[in-house]
Amino acid sequence: MGVSRSGYYKWKNHVKTDRDYNRDEMIEIVKQVHEEHPSHGHRWVNAYIKINYNKKYSDGYIYKAFKYLGVKAESKHQVHYKPRKVKDKYPNLIFTTWETVDRPRQVIVSDMTAFKVWFFYIEVTFYFDVFTKQILTFKIAERRGDRRQYIDGLKDVVELLKGNKEPTIIHTDQGSVYSSKAYNELIKDENIVRSMSRAGKPTDNPVNESLNGWIKEEIYIDFKLEKCKDRNEIVEIIKRYVKYYNSQRPCFSLGYDTPDNYYRRFRNGEIEKKDTFSKRELTEIPKFVQKKMKKSENAEK
Repeated sequence: MGVSRSGYYKWKNHVKTDRDYNRDEMIEIVKQVHEEHPSHGHRWVNAYIKINYNKKYSDGYIYKAFKYLGVKAESKHQVHYKPRKVKDKYPNLIFTTWETVDRPRQVIVSDMTAFKVWFFYIEVTFYFDVFTKQILTFKIAERRGDRRQYIDGLKDVVELLKGNKEPTIIHTDQGSVYSSKAYNELIKDENIVRSMSRAGKPTDNPVNESLNGWIKEEIYIDFKLEKCKDRNEIVEIIKRYVKYYNSQRPCFSLGYDTPDNYYRRFRNGEIEKKDTFSKRELTEIPKFVQKKMKKSENAEK
């Protein structure tokens, strides 16, 4: 039975205390009230006992009695919760293998970020090259919630990739525009493959999330965006920043090179070409978990 000899005899020889009798009495009362009024929950039953039995218990104590008896309020209007069905329109082709991207225009990521200045709210959609970290194109919305910025940006990317023989993956979140037919119709005849982050998983697009964070911080602090009092001035600062970002800003992940120069160096053969992306192993397991698992395996050897 899995019970020690001493534990068995302690239970067998146990003498009931007043507390035990009071608990048994309470459970019996709760059982009786529930049988007479099955449509009510533990709080109502507790109030009923207080009024009609002159007994005072806490709601939590009566709730435990309900659990012990295995009962609950009965109702014709039960709330039925259905599990959320998440269907990814496009598979995630990257997961945690971002560092394996081995050439320009191999993986392009996109996301929208917003800038709040004074009473202005500016939405900007960026398209980044994962390998070179270049901002390939960006579009500023004419109004809040505008959809054209996403599609116009994609048109720029399609034009940029013309003549490119190797396939390109465009990775985004599952936003309504990125999932829309109008958006994906633009690339159905192109050498472009769609990839999407899982629902509710911003960590599936860390490159975009990280770059957006740096961009916002630098635009606000270094480019004094918060001092703008005119929408056109805000737009001009964003345009000026993008030019600075691509051609002047040192990028840590590129060895403190600029995105434009890193792209030029790759094209000139100054950067070693590797074949790592095709050998990537897709897995949903986060990197830090993989490292812990690997450490455990090495420790056991």
